[in-house]
Amino acid sequence: MVSKRSLRWQEGQSSDGQEIVPEEDLLCPLCGRELIRGDSVDEHHLIPRSQGGRDKYLIHKVCHQKIHQTIKPRELAKAFNTWQALREHPEIDKFIEWVQKRPPEFLG
Repeated sequence: MVSKRSLRWQEGQSSDGQEIVPEEDLLCPLCGRELIRGDSVDEHHLIPRSQGGRDKYLIHKVCHQKIHQTIKPRELAKAFNTWQALREHPEIDKFIEWVQKRPPEFLG
């Protein structure tokens, strides 16, 4: 079964129908691996919606899960609201090193 989010992304749109990534920029902003259309891709708000964030970015689902398993929403909003800051978090840094050895479609 394909989720609505996956279908919309396949059409090049975010969950609210807006385009969120140009076709030529299909790399995960966290791990740098290629984004492959389908179930392995998700949307991430650098500043969580619960903290007032609006901008969305395409990211691997496994990378998205790791971010939210590791860092609380308030902390994301205050200290880890850029890709560089996320990559510098010690646990995320170790995860990136590990996940970069996996194929782009890897779901964990």
